[in-house]
Amino acid sequence: MKAWLCENPIGPEALEWKDLPTPEPKAGEVRIAIKAASLNFPDLLIVQNKYQMKPPLPFVPGSEYAGVIDAVGEGVTGFKVGDAVAAFGGGGGFGTQVCAKTSLLMPLPEGFAFDDAAAFLCTYGTTYHALMDRGALKAGETVLVLGAAGGVGTAAIQIAKAAGAKVIAAASTDEKCALCKELGADATINYSQGNLRDDIKALTDGKGPDIVYDPVGGDLAEPVFRSIAWRGRYLVIGFAQGGIPALPLNLALLKGASIVGVFWGEFARREPKNNTVALAELAAWYAQGKIKPVIDTRLPMTSLKEAFTRMGSRQVRGKLVLVNG
Repeated sequence: MKAWLCENPIGPEALEWKDLPTPEPKAGEVRIAIKAASLNFPDLLIVQNKYQMKPPLPFVPGSEYAGVIDAVGEGVTGFKVGDAVAAFGGGGGFGTQVCAKTSLLMPLPEGFAFDDAAAFLCTYGTTYHALMDRGALKAGETVLVLGAAGGVGTAAIQIAKAAGAKVIAAASTDEKCALCKELGADATINYSQGNLRDDIKALTDGKGPDIVYDPVGGDLAEPVFRSIAWRGRYLVIGFAQGGIPALPLNLALLKGASIVGVFWGEFARREPKNNTVALAELAAWYAQGKIKPVIDTRLPMTSLKEAFTRMGSRQVRGKLVLVNG
């Protein structure tokens, strides 16, 4: 097999495409011939040694991928050779084959495209858990999505609309805002222009959003939190801007608002039955055409470094997907 190997976690430039021994699945594992894998922001942090999870060296990065099972380990039930699956977690996705625990797998229904599946679990699993579970979103509420043209942002627009919410999508360019409108956003804000708080106030008749979905962090967080509605829920998804904001807690008191952490990977590990139910609903929504990953670019698996460069340009709309030909 071939894979991108990280022997020195100083950044994508140190990764090498190498021949490695083909792994054999252990008890409770399957081996997957990878058809497609997607790039997520944590993948960059991991190869820079900046993520909370630090795998032992050397390792193959890539946490989200899809393919076909080509070998089954001892004791595996519910999966067999030839099954199409998607997986998230554990690494190893940026290669041609990987072994994964069955607990990480999502069986793919017939008709679920591999490139879509490779861009599905992390973004849609995170977003469904955020909006429906942690945020307790109700039909008719208003959701403000920051970084709305990115991978989780585009998922948030689609899931919020599928749940009957009004969606305000905030992004950094007019082109990204136009994409958000195409995905069903009711209104957009280009937060590189104008006054963000004034725009939010105007679009919500002064009430503010019931839910803020924030994968960006940085200097957007405080002005947005100051604009949140009474009993609003501020969902902390991540910090793509780089800075981790410090919010004045008196604002939560004055608005009766909640700051809610979202860690889908840990939720999936601790509450696997609830996660399985959520993924089943997401798969049904995909089949019904209510949700579909937005794929910015498809590149060969050998072009991982180019994909990292494109991610760093902040011009990506949706997800970057790498495919094995």
